[in-house]
Amino acid sequence: MRLLVIGASRGIGLQVVHKALDQGHQVTACARAATDIGISHPYLHRQRADVLDFFALQRIVPGHDAVVISLGILPTFDKVRLFSEGTRNLIDAMHAAHIKRLIVVTGIGTGDSRGHGGFFYDKLFQPFVLRTIYKDKERQEGLVRKSNLDWTIVRPGFLTNGDTTDNVQVHTDLQGIVAGKVSRADVAGFILHELDQPRYQQQTPLLSY
Repeated sequence: MRLLVIGASRGIGLQVVHKALDQGHQVTACARAATDIGISHPYLHRQRADVLDFFALQRIVPGHDAVVISLGILPTFDKVRLFSEGTRNLIDAMHAAHIKRLIVVTGIGTGDSRGHGGFFYDKLFQPFVLRTIYKDKERQEGLVRKSNLDWTIVRPGFLTNGDTTDNVQVHTDLQGIVAGKVSRADVAGFILHELDQPRYQQQTPLLSY
């Protein structure tokens, strides 16, 4: 597979890069700090770009089989536009390049996952500390749903730096579910498995232990 990973310099995106290379995929690791990615591999191409730069994405996106978006920023009270505008640019570039498969990582607090993070997260942290970020993630998910692509929106639980396990639970029916922890490595493993054996297209699986 020729895989484009957006937000590849850290977190889930970097884990996807590592695991994809281990599985023999060709990977374009795209981030504003892509040159800082400390991986050397013959199948890796680092591409420095900003997702808000549509013309840069038009040059980068063609030639891939699938795109993974794993963007992240620090909490802020300012208006956020990175997730929605960056995703809009990528969707437009994918349409122009006739690429259909898209996986987007968002989080607990968007769509029907709101209210499934536990009391502290649902009542305090998400509505106050992460409010502007999740408003934009809502816009991001809306764009993905309307994109006419073969999309999957992945909503991880509370992220850790733990190792890969066999304990990940995938929830699409959230009745009675409260998200727990999940490692970035396990989220990356789920993403690559979903790319290889699609099961959750046009769905929003929540990942947790």
